[in-house]
Amino acid sequence: MEARAIRKYIPSSPRKMRRIVNVVRGQSVPEALNILHFLPHAATRPVSLAIRSAVHNLMDKNPDERFDENDLFVKEIRVDEGPVLKRIRPAARGRAHPIRKRMSHLTVTVQAEI
Repeated sequence: MEARAIRKYIPSSPRKMRRIVNVVRGQSVPEALNILHFLPHAATRPVSLAIRSAVHNLMDKNPDERFDENDLFVKEIRVDEGPVLKRIRPAARGRAHPIRKRMSHLTVTVQAEI
């Protein structure tokens, strides 16, 4: 059994989030949350919230069954590119340099080991 959680419009670039997501992919849920707790990056918070949300979605989806959190693992975790806010930075001689504020979408799938 598996369940999925999606977080959209996370104000962090996909490239920065993929560094964190690659560490967690394939780990058990408690181990993944432990790793995220000790990583110094700002994007670990949305990733851990998405993993917890996927675990709770699995429990809500199957209310008759009991799941031990140690038996759950991160089956799939994916970071996609979201919209980009385009801003400009004034520069010398009347020019403007572009600033691209990127966002990302995060998809997490957890599965119970059988």
